[in-house]
Amino acid sequence: MYCINCGIELSKGQAVCPICQTRVVHPDFPPDPELYPYPAKPFPSEAYNRKGLMFVFTVIAILIMGMPLLLELLLSHHIVWSGYVAGGVFLGYIFFLLPLWFRNPNPVIFVPCDFAATALYLLYIDLKTGGGWFLSFAFPVTLMLGAIVTTLTVLFHYLRRGRLYIAGGGLIALGVFSVLLELFIWITFNPPHFLFWSLFPLIALGVLGMMLIIIAIVKPFKESLRKYFYM
Repeated sequence: MYCINCGIELSKGQAVCPICQTRVVHPDFPPDPELYPYPAKPFPSEAYNRKGLMFVFTVIAILIMGMPLLLELLLSHHIVWSGYVAGGVFLGYIFFLLPLWFRNPNPVIFVPCDFAATALYLLYIDLKTGGGWFLSFAFPVTLMLGAIVTTLTVLFHYLRRGRLYIAGGGLIALGVFSVLLELFIWITFNPPHFLFWSLFPLIALGVLGMMLIIIAIVKPFKESLRKYFYM
């Protein structure tokens, strides 16, 4: 047996190291509670601290949302700008704070919830401004982007193989999405010229996506990436 502090070899039965005076702890016997007392009061758990902190953040968020609404109601007896503020704070809460309530938040659940909350906020803006662009632009764009991101999240979360294929397909899907985004802009807002700017991200993302798929197919390339980037 050796001293845990200085490493000197100890003889059997020694309770204190003769060199550094460190008490000897034998691995086969439990430590003496009189020599190493445990604290009488247990430390608060991590979950308790997290929930307490989240409760404070939730109260702050409610106050930030409620105060502008109350102020505008008292001053002008209707809600206009304060609704945008409250909606933005609520959207930020859904995005960043709501998952922290859970020890292991599942992104497969929270990602579509984030896009649904975004769609509701855009619907509120459209109704307040009378723009008439929600159904023809905001809703399909949010739905398409939410479907792509949610699909990628599900695949990355549940699959342990083929991630290069998933990433490549996701880049190609985002390139196609850019074309559809420009199409919906042209249909809804009717700009004077159809610029075809979406062809640039379509080509760039398509090339990158195909490169990842080719790397996944060709094993030497894949092994090189795994070697240098630990993929």
